[in-house]
Amino acid sequence: MHKTSAWPLALIYVALIVFASLFPFEGWRAQGISPWVFLTARIPPPYWTWFDVNINIAGYAPLGFLLALACLRSGWPRAAVPVAAASGALLSLSMEFLQIYLPRRVPSNLDLALNAAGALLGALAAALLERLGAIARWSRFRQQWFVPDARGALVLLALWPWALLFPAALPFGLGQVWQRLEDALVELLQGTPFLEWLPLREAPLVQMSRGGEMLAVALGLLIPCLLGYCAVRHVGRRALLAAGAAAIGVAVTALSASLSWGPMHAWEWLTPAAGVGIVLGLALALALVALPRRACAAVLLVVLMLHLELLNDAPPNAYFAQTLQAWEQGRFLRFYGLGQWLDWLWPHAALVYVLALVSRRERRPEALSESPAHDGSA
Repeated sequence: MHKTSAWPLALIYVALIVFASLFPFEGWRAQGISPWVFLTARIPPPYWTWFDVNINIAGYAPLGFLLALACLRSGWPRAAVPVAAASGALLSLSMEFLQIYLPRRVPSNLDLALNAAGALLGALAAALLERLGAIARWSRFRQQWFVPDARGALVLLALWPWALLFPAALPFGLGQVWQRLEDALVELLQGTPFLEWLPLREAPLVQMSRGGEMLAVALGLLIPCLLGYCAVRHVGRRALLAAGAAAIGVAVTALSASLSWGPMHAWEWLTPAAGVGIVLGLALALALVALPRRACAAVLLVVLMLHLELLNDAPPNAYFAQTLQAWEQGRFLRFYGLGQWLDWLWPHAALVYVLALVSRRERRPEALSESPAHDGSA
C-alpha cells in the first residue's frame, strides 16, 4: 500500500464542501416541513441557470477524482469508482438535507443529481488515467523527486496557492490573525472576570516600515520553498521548486488582486518593497538549496515564527480593510469564508508539521543519505 497525498487532500476537500454548503452556519431552525421534501420537488426547479449546473458538477468532480485516486494508490482498484461515486452522492445528500434548516439555503434534488454526476465523472477520470498509465508515471515521478514521507509537505504545498487567493495585507502574508483573535476574545469575555486574564497589548500596533515589508514578503516566499526542501533532496530539483513557487505565488497574488479590485489593478500590489522582497526571498531560497532536510526544517521553524511575528505586530492598512469588507459583503461571500480560514490556518498547520518533522527521530538509512548531494544520482 502506497502512502498517498490523495487521502488527506480528499478529506480537506470534504471539509471545504461542507463549509461552502453550510456557510455562514447561522440561523438554524426547523421550518415545519419534512427535510426530505426536496427529493420530490419538480426538475428543473423554477430558478436555475447553466452556471448552477456547471458549478455543481465541477464542485464535486475533484472530490470523486481524489477519492478514486486514493483508492487506486491504496491498492483497491475495483472499489475506486463505486466508493468515490457513492461517497460523493452521500455527502451531497447530507448537505441538501441540512440546508433545509438554513433559511439562506435552498436544497434541490437537481443539485444532488449534479453533484453525484460530478463525483462520478471525477472518479471515472481517475480510472481512465490509471488505465492510460498516468498514475503509474506520477508514482515514478514522486519516487524520483520526493522522499517517502513527503505526504504532509505535499498537501501543504498544494494548499498554499489557494490560501494566497484570500486578499492579504502583504504579498505572501498568510496568518495575520492574532489581532482578530484578540478582539474576538475580548468581545466574548466582556463583562466577565476572565477578561483580566487576557495578555492584551499595552501599546498600539505600529505600521510596518518599508524594510519590514520587504523582509515579510521575502520570508513569506521562503516558507514554501523551505517546506518543499523538506520533501526534496536533489539540489537541482530544489532550485526548480523554488523558481516554481515564486512564479505561482506571483501569479496567484495577481489573480487575487484582480478579483478584489478588478483586472486593471492586478499588479498594484507589486510595490518596490514587494518586488525587492520577492527577489530577496528567491535568492535566499536558492542559497539554501544544499541544506540537509533536518537543517531545512530547523531553518523553516525559525522563518515561520519570525514571519508570523512580523505580520501580527503590524496593523492592516485602510485599503486592506476596505477589501475585506467588499469580500465579506459581496459576491465572494462563501469563497471569502473558505479563503479566510486557509489564510489563517496554513502557516500554523505548516508550523505543526515542521515541529513534528524536527522532533521525529531520524531513521539510520535516511540519515546516511540525507545530504542533497548524496541523493543527486537518484
